[in-house]
Amino acid sequence: MSSDEWHLALTSLWPITSGALRGTIPLALFSFAGGMPIAIRVALMRLSRRAVLARLGAVFVSVVRGTPLLVQLFVVFYGLPSLGIVVDPWPSAIIAFSLNVGGYGAEVVRAAILSVPRGQWEAAYVIGMSHRRTLTRIVLPQAARVSVPPLSNTFISLVKDTSLASLILVSELFRQAQQIAAFSQQFMLLYLEAALVYWVICLALSAGQSSLETRLDRHATH
Repeated sequence: MSSDEWHLALTSLWPITSGALRGTIPLALFSFAGGMPIAIRVALMRLSRRAVLARLGAVFVSVVRGTPLLVQLFVVFYGLPSLGIVVDPWPSAIIAFSLNVGGYGAEVVRAAILSVPRGQWEAAYVIGMSHRRTLTRIVLPQAARVSVPPLSNTFISLVKDTSLASLILVSELFRQAQQIAAFSQQFMLLYLEAALVYWVICLALSAGQSSLETRLDRHATH
């Protein structure tokens, strides 16, 4: 690279990183926090003995998993105003990403609950625990340990997917790179730099995931 390109790479690194710290990471955290209650609720609906609830949960998962995230994002931001509901870019992104996490996370949670041996339920019923208490005190804590790896992967994927929020004018990592690239006309350089920042974030999250899994494994053996 020329000296000018090196200078641009160095001077643009902080604005792009700042976009990650102020936009990408908070957006992913808020969306994941909003999506997990949806995931748990939908998973329980899917496992319900009531056919209507089970069907509604299945339809929700099918719609979320069967449509592109970009389309979901555009439906919330550009579609809702046609119904008289105007949502700002940030809330629109959080709503769309939370629903997406809810759809994918529901199947993870459902599989984790099903992985708990049936004997755990039966033992709890024998000592007089209700279905709700058995679920919250016995089953869900065990399911949580099983679901950590796939849910961690879901969160890492969400961090990368937040780049789509730039299309509805949310100021985050990729949006910052786009703006600098448009001004400098150094598209390859800036987009590679954005990719590098995403990669570093995902490496850090993967390391945290591995550490968490190790702790849970140690706890499970005691």
